[in-house]
Amino acid sequence: MFSDNKKGRDQGPMTDFSRNQNKISEGTKMVGDIVAEGGFRIEGTIEGTFKTTGKVVVGKSGFIQGTLECSDADFEGKFSGNLVVSNTLSLKPTAHIEGEVTVGKLAVEPGANFNASCSMKGGVKSLSKPTTSSESKQPEPGQPQGQGKSA
Repeated sequence: MFSDNKKGRDQGPMTDFSRNQNKISEGTKMVGDIVAEGGFRIEGTIEGTFKTTGKVVVGKSGFIQGTLECSDADFEGKFSGNLVVSNTLSLKPTAHIEGEVTVGKLAVEPGANFNASCSMKGGVKSLSKPTTSSESKQPEPGQPQGQGKSA
């Protein structure tokens, strides 16, 4: 009964790479472009463009210089460049981030060094108030402006 379910999930063209964990060890330096679908643990150095649909964990000795695009990221190490994290970027106290950052959510622990311009996806939508037909009207003449509902 249980073995049939496993066979059904493992067969076919759709493979779940998000469970795969790749490791770049301390003392390893990679230069160039990396495209992957699994998660990564970085203890070494990467210079270039790094794109993955998985999670990236950068250890204390890890350093990425260039462009990183991933779903989630946990940083204890260093980053310099353009960082795009579609979900959550988590910065530990030993993290050092410089450059341009685009995230869905940002978690910064005390002690982390975050010297970056940062934009959050979807953040503007939550700040704007939904307009209704009565709010979208222009104020009538004679009504004081600057009082009442704000846009």
